Amino acid sequence: MKLQFQKDILPHLIGVLFFYLIVVLYFSPMVFDGKIIFQGDILQWEGSAKEILDHRAETGEQLLWTNSMFGGMPAYFISMELPGDITNLLISILTLGLPHPINGLFFGMVGMYILLLSFRIRPIFSIAGAIAFSFNTYNLLSLEAGHNAKIWAVCLIPLILAGIHLAFDRKHLLGAALLALGLVLQLKFNHLQITYYTLIISVIYVAVRLIFSWKKEGFASLAKALGFLVIGALLAVGGNLTRLATALEYSPYSTRGNATLESSSSGLDKDYAFGWSNGIMESLTLLVPDFYGGGSNTPLSKDSASEKALRAQGLDPAQINGFIKGAPTYWGDQPFTGGPIYGSVILVFLAILGIWAAPKESLITFGTIIILSLMLSWGKNLAWFNYALFDILPGYNKFRAVSMALGMTLFAIPVLGMIALERLSQTRELKPLLISGGIVAGLTLILAVGAGAFFRFEGAADANFPDWLVTALKADRKAMLSASAWKSFAFVALSMGLIYFYLKGKISEHILGAGLIALITIDVWTINRRYLNAESFQGNPSRQYFAETPAEKEIANDSDYFRVLSLTEGLTQGARTSYRFQSLGGYHGAKLRRYQDLVDNQLQFEIQDFVQKAQEGNFDWAGIGVINMLNTKYLMAGSEANSVFENPEANGSAWIPQEVVPVTSNQEEIDLLGEIDTKAQATLNTEEYGSINAGTGRITLTEHLPNQLNYSAEMTQGGLAVFSEIHYPKGWKARIDGQEAEILRVNYLLRGLEIPEGDHEIVFTFEPSSYYSTKTPTVIFQYLILIALLGGLYSTFRKSHVPS
Repeated sequence: MKLQFQKDILPHLIGVLFFYLIVVLYFSPMVFDGKIIFQGDILQWEGSAKEILDHRAETGEQLLWTNSMFGGMPAYFISMELPGDITNLLISILTLGLPHPINGLFFGMVGMYILLLSFRIRPIFSIAGAIAFSFNTYNLLSLEAGHNAKIWAVCLIPLILAGIHLAFDRKHLLGAALLALGLVLQLKFNHLQITYYTLIISVIYVAVRLIFSWKKEGFASLAKALGFLVIGALLAVGGNLTRLATALEYSPYSTRGNATLESSSSGLDKDYAFGWSNGIMESLTLLVPDFYGGGSNTPLSKDSASEKALRAQGLDPAQINGFIKGAPTYWGDQPFTGGPIYGSVILVFLAILGIWAAPKESLITFGTIIILSLMLSWGKNLAWFNYALFDILPGYNKFRAVSMALGMTLFAIPVLGMIALERLSQTRELKPLLISGGIVAGLTLILAVGAGAFFRFEGAADANFPDWLVTALKADRKAMLSASAWKSFAFVALSMGLIYFYLKGKISEHILGAGLIALITIDVWTINRRYLNAESFQGNPSRQYFAETPAEKEIANDSDYFRVLSLTEGLTQGARTSYRFQSLGGYHGAKLRRYQDLVDNQLQFEIQDFVQKAQEGNFDWAGIGVINMLNTKYLMAGSEANSVFENPEANGSAWIPQEVVPVTSNQEEIDLLGEIDTKAQATLNTEEYGSINAGTGRITLTEHLPNQLNYSAEMTQGGLAVFSEIHYPKGWKARIDGQEAEILRVNYLLRGLEIPEGDHEIVFTFEPSSYYSTKTPTVIFQYLILIALLGGLYSTFRKSHVPS
């Protein structure tokens, strides 16, 4: 059979071109004007990664430890680039040079298109499903927030499942290669929660496939497919060996790992993990996006009830305008939200059509994914189910923001919907269309007409406003729900009409497909434009955000080695200080557990007490012993030069304590930190390290690099030395006069050494074997994936187009 351009190539070229154009048009300020989306989380990442990126630019090497955040932490959890890594090149080629992170949306459409084609859905229907998947509000809101890794991880799910499906369809090599490609890239973006959800999707698909195909295909055929998939998964793991090895090594010591204090629990606290739980009724935003009032800060029209109420009270026009530009219209269960989760009501309608039209295997597979993902997203609102999974499922207690499970929902709905549409187009049965259309259109119509009869429209933010304004806000929320429901009703009616005329033979499949593409595009485009629009793009937000302040200039005049505490930024909510200085604070989802313990049990209280006394005119520098032991030389209370306060009591980079205070538990040790004089005393867990005497002498820092610290010691009496550096047991090595020495943990999380009498040279270096022993195999596995992909494409093409 010869390859036919019009049949075998042109439809796919049109699809890819349309995907490319929709991304370019939506993000034209970024593509054509070089503007950047203002992403809060990415700005914080820039602050945390500055030291790493500068080091890479200057030396070409990967920095393995950074002192810019939380007193110090492994740098490869902030930014890692391996020498010889080809994944960035692959991404650039596969996304046709589109800039990061919007290239992820393009790749998501291509991946979904491939998946739908693998289910033998005609190209024009596959294009429609791909747009709905990639341009849902979940992805666009994540983009605005700066959750770029999450977007990429979600957008790779279709390619991974396409690989699994093709392997079971006896395209073994291609299937394994696509699985390997998708998974190696997903693991690269290091969003393990989405990878966990991907595993759930894959397990459901494989389980259902085995149940339905066991007798028909036989054990040998299924075992062969599974074998190839295992090889593909192993290649993907190998292609991320360094990232996974360093992550596995670090995880037990992070906030996601085991508890350190006896009073703490392992993993994340339930209240923290389930803080962002989607309301059960909130799932109806999949049907009517403004069901719960949109986002926490939603623009209202100038003739809205709130605007009229504010004007009636005689408020200043500027105040009125400021309020209605970001009104608290959201009245759902979450603390706040950027906007609703929505991926076109048309796809929800088609997915419900699948109940009657889709093959049973597909309905069970993707229906299960939809239902399970919704239940997971409800979190504490379905506590009996989700709390049990939190305690039982391996690794599940490492994750937070369970509403993220809706990414699975928005993946499964388009797949089931397009499978149902394809099957309906073959059977030409009207009954499934009329039933599903009647259900969805009927529900949206009821919500449009009778919204006020069912809901009270009360939100958590209402407590902050007077009754007259709350009444107006309720009216606006009701109006938003009704208007949104009318729009959803219109989209369902139009798409139902197109399908009806197609089934009756009045229009062709191309008109049906083009009509659905247009309706879906208009639907998701107009909703997304509320939350990510021209105002979201700026020339260079980081330049303005990180512009040097007079306070920072004041500190920058000091070339010494020290840390900075920003009183305005806090300890865990920002990394702006990290952009220029070694900071006590930072912004990261997986801090060292011991540092978080220090924040919770000592640092936050020291800061509160110090600020309270300082406001009374008493700068109690000696009373902040924990801050002092972290070598905190400067405190910033603002951006002006006079808001910088130099700490005369900072302990310095290293010192010799006069007394070693023995402890036998972590809890005892952290409690004592608030009581001891950290200059004169140091705690040591004698259960772990035995007894060590106090010494006398002095120790001086002679050279400091992120991965290496050199000291000279003059000990008149041998004993314990304390270094104001974070203790991390995996990778740091200490050498005294060239001989390796055991690094002790003192003062709960600092490094200590027992130094003999005399003059010595001390060198600390960070040499994690998890990085050095895996970086070469990682690159080799990546090339094996590329070879397998090329081989799979060639093999499949050859089998499909052998001359007749």
